[in-house]
This record gives sequence, structure tokens and C-alpha cells, in this order.
Amino acid sequence: MEMRRIITPFGEGVVEELKAGDKVLLSGVVYTARDAAHKRFVDTLQAGGSLPLEIKGQVIYYCGPSPALPGRAIGAAGPTTSGRMDVYTPTLLALGLKGMIGKGKRSQAVKEAIVKYRAVYFGATGGAGALLSKAVVSYDIVAYEELGPEAVARLVVKDLPLFVINDTSGNDLYEMGTSKYRR
Repeated sequence: MEMRRIITPFGEGVVEELKAGDKVLLSGVVYTARDAAHKRFVDTLQAGGSLPLEIKGQVIYYCGPSPALPGRAIGAAGPTTSGRMDVYTPTLLALGLKGMIGKGKRSQAVKEAIVKYRAVYFGATGGAGALLSKAVVSYDIVAYEELGPEAVARLVVKDLPLFVINDTSGNDLYEMGTSKYRR
């Protein structure tokens, strides 16, 4: 597995080069959003409104961080199960979302949308929220503050450790791993 350092926001060239299994250290801006925020995103779009952030080229981290400890930008910031966002994800990918961070498998519809719209899905280590939070430089709520930890926040991260799970060629690290050991 190749180690890559990448910076957000992403252009086409970045996601095209990433392959399932690559280890990544991600730096730049990522936005947190979980299922309640995703539902609002899609409801707003269906009502003819606009999103509270420019989504093109961005990365969304499926995370609901805990309150910050003294002297820290954020509390624990571990990934949540990505499948809960699957019903909303193709819509956001069609608008130019280029990356998602979470844990767990994605639906077939999301994997197809990742290929169609040239995006990437990263896996973060579940259960390591305190460790992952050390990569967060700043945290600012940008929308839906009333959702508490599920509000949309702008994070600046430095060297957030991730794995590429699904790439633009349709590869899936979870499937690659299980097929390797299947008898």
C-alpha cells in the first residue's frame, strides 16, 4: 500500500490517482455531516434552495465530535457508519462532492455514483476518535447549530490518517480483502 499526502479541496486529478488500499494523510478543510444534516441538504435542494456550503471539490467526514477538551480544537472525532448516508450520497456526488470519510461498506448505488462522478470514499479507524482528533487544527460550526454534535462543521485537519476504500475505478478495499482470503 502506498502512502500519499493529499490536500483538500480536491480537483479531478487527485481522486483519479487514488486507489483502493492506498494509505493517506489528509490535510486541509473537511466538513462534518451525519444523517440529520444530509437529510436537510437533500430536502433543501429538493425545495429549490442551496446548500450552506460550496460542496464542489470538498470532503465530508461522517462524524459527530464530542466537546473539546481544554486546549484542544475538538473532542473525540471518530467516524460514524457511512451506510446511514447512502440514500443521500449520490445527490451530493452529482453536485461535485469529491470525498467522504467514514467507516463501513457503501451500497452498490453509492459505489456506482463514486465511479460515475469521480469521487473517493475513505475509511477512518473506528474506535480511535481521541487519536483522530489530534489531526484537527480547528473546528467551526457552519450550519444547523441546533443539531448539536451533528451540526455541519468546518474542520481544518493536518495529516488525518485514512485508507482509500472505494476508488474511481470501482475497486472496493473490503471486497479485495475478503477475496484474498476466500477459499
